[in-house]
Amino acid sequence: MKHNRLGDMHVSEICLGTMTFGEQNSLAEAHEQLDYAIQNGVNFIDTAEMYPVPGKPETQGRTEEYVGKWLKNQQRDKLFIATKVAGPSRGFSWIRGGPKALDRENIFSAIDSSLKRLQTDYVDLYQLHWPDRNVPMFGQSFFDPKLEHDTVPILEQLEVLSDLVKSGKVRHIGLSNETPWGICKFLQLSEKHGLPRIISTQNAFNPINRVFEYGLSEICHRENMGLLAYSPLGFGMLTGKYGNGETGRLTLFPQFGQRYHKQNVAEAVSNYCDLAKKLGISPAELSLAFVRSRQFVASTIIGATSMTQLKENIGSLQVELDEEALREIDAIHFRHPNPAP
Repeated sequence: MKHNRLGDMHVSEICLGTMTFGEQNSLAEAHEQLDYAIQNGVNFIDTAEMYPVPGKPETQGRTEEYVGKWLKNQQRDKLFIATKVAGPSRGFSWIRGGPKALDRENIFSAIDSSLKRLQTDYVDLYQLHWPDRNVPMFGQSFFDPKLEHDTVPILEQLEVLSDLVKSGKVRHIGLSNETPWGICKFLQLSEKHGLPRIISTQNAFNPINRVFEYGLSEICHRENMGLLAYSPLGFGMLTGKYGNGETGRLTLFPQFGQRYHKQNVAEAVSNYCDLAKKLGISPAELSLAFVRSRQFVASTIIGATSMTQLKENIGSLQVELDEEALREIDAIHFRHPNPAP
């Protein structure tokens, strides 16, 4: 498996996402996935304190616990573990009473709890799961100034993260669900005040959501950052299974479907599935190969609820799209630009 540079790390181009562990996957299934991924060259694992998804008080933190029970029996220095601190409360009152902000108290409490669950002394990458300030995210399309609220200054957030790096609890810092303004501000303040630089952002990216290419990709290139691409299969939409009447996360948890029930999504997905058939590959292989082809992607985060899915996702590394295939993907994109942002 190819490895890409991320900070001073070299991470596998496939990262195993874990948000199903503890909800759709049992402890035994989680460990089977982890074992298979590592045996096939994956050295990068991503989790979060709020996982599994959907968030519930009775399961919160269970994903990190599952990973931790596995991690304690591994060569820790051979693996790169990433986790995230939940941002201001989005109804998750069971996480530290519903954190109102990414302030010192909440971030320190979060990392200590995560390290305990993960059964490790440090994480390689610590990410702010979503911004503290008002931004459009998780399927929202537009910035609305009317939703402004009190927020922890970015400099203060950076200072707290810097203290975590100094303490040895965190090696590198990153962002998630960020905007061009937010990333530039973090970079500007870290340079001005001699604080650690962010090395990555974890944002959604797939053939039906290529918004990242409209500004954030340039930042990655010029600032030596990497995208950790999540939802490369669009919550399973880009496997084509929903068009075949199969069950998946969008049928089990319809509250996550706002991105994928928008106009033109179904037609765009159908077009990509037709192209995959023409190329003699699966729709999942097409989407994963496309995401990997982007020069700004440091690692593609895959998630699976079955070993069959996991094997197909990792097996997609055998698929390389030629220039003609990439042009055909672009042609579909120009007909249906970003139907699921």
